[in-house]
Amino acid sequence: MAKGASARAAARRQKDKWKSKRWYSIRAPRNPWSFKVIGETIAEDDQMLIGRHYEVVQSELDGDFTKMHVKIRFRVSDVVGNDALTEFVGHDVMKDFVRRQIRRERGKIDDTIDVVTEDGYFIRLKPFIVTRSRAKGSQKQEMRSIAKNEVIKFCAKSTWMDVQKALMDGSLVETISKAVSKIQPVRTVFFRRSQLIQTGVIIDDGPTLEQVIAEEKAVSEADSVPEDSDVGELDSEIEILEGSSEVEGDEALATTPVETEEKAEVTQAEVIEDQTPDLSALSSKLKAELIEITKTLELQSSGTKQDLLDRIYESMSVAQLKDLLRQAGKPVSGKKADLISRLSE
Repeated sequence: MAKGASARAAARRQKDKWKSKRWYSIRAPRNPWSFKVIGETIAEDDQMLIGRHYEVVQSELDGDFTKMHVKIRFRVSDVVGNDALTEFVGHDVMKDFVRRQIRRERGKIDDTIDVVTEDGYFIRLKPFIVTRSRAKGSQKQEMRSIAKNEVIKFCAKSTWMDVQKALMDGSLVETISKAVSKIQPVRTVFFRRSQLIQTGVIIDDGPTLEQVIAEEKAVSEADSVPEDSDVGELDSEIEILEGSSEVEGDEALATTPVETEEKAEVTQAEVIEDQTPDLSALSSKLKAELIEITKTLELQSSGTKQDLLDRIYESMSVAQLKDLLRQAGKPVSGKKADLISRLSE
């Protein structure tokens, strides 16, 4: 009984390892995927992530649904904060896809080729060729030799990054297919597996991780921008001005139509001249001019609240209209008429 009690006490004193672990975002390599987030993993320490492998289907990574049978393999090479950076170490074609290609009255040709790229990467490629009809042993040997020469010739003058792109988009497969079709018509050609055995010279190309994180943060902040903007302030001020204009209606009727037209032209000219992108200065300028334009529109008896807004927007520059749209969380593309109609919605 005492031994059991001591064991339970020791178990209670034992540290919970899950509390010390944290989540890491797994990011694809810098080129050509620009540190795209492909998954998450959990670990207690950064060093425990180094060398960990992660697989993802190519259709999920590139959006190409014809590659749902291709699995891309990554390996964690570095950890920066909560981001686990990976490197491309090869790909695999699912076995059921390979089995579906092999049928009676067809020829199967496969090989294993070890090559060194221009930048010193030692890789292993396994091409797989299926002919439309039966092939003789001599034909298979000739097609195998042609495919091997094409692979060695391409990899010798290409970097590891170029080989990755050629494997993913199928350009290397097309080159081999054209070369071996001269011996025997082929039904399908693909690389059953690629494997990185030894790394070479690392080339920095594409955006850095800091740039990618800053861009993601800017996008998230843009999505969470509140609806409050200068457009809402304009609507509230217009309502105030409408109430004040009713009180001062007698004074406004005392002016002649000619004077009101001249006053409206002067205010519009001032607005056109002062086309600065500073929103604070723009707001103060509009506040001073709204009263004059509102009085003019009421005297003419043909203006509405929407007409007032349209005239204000017409006097503004494209840059100022885009600033108002950004604060309102609306798209900023299109011509000036499109921007005005979008603000008037």
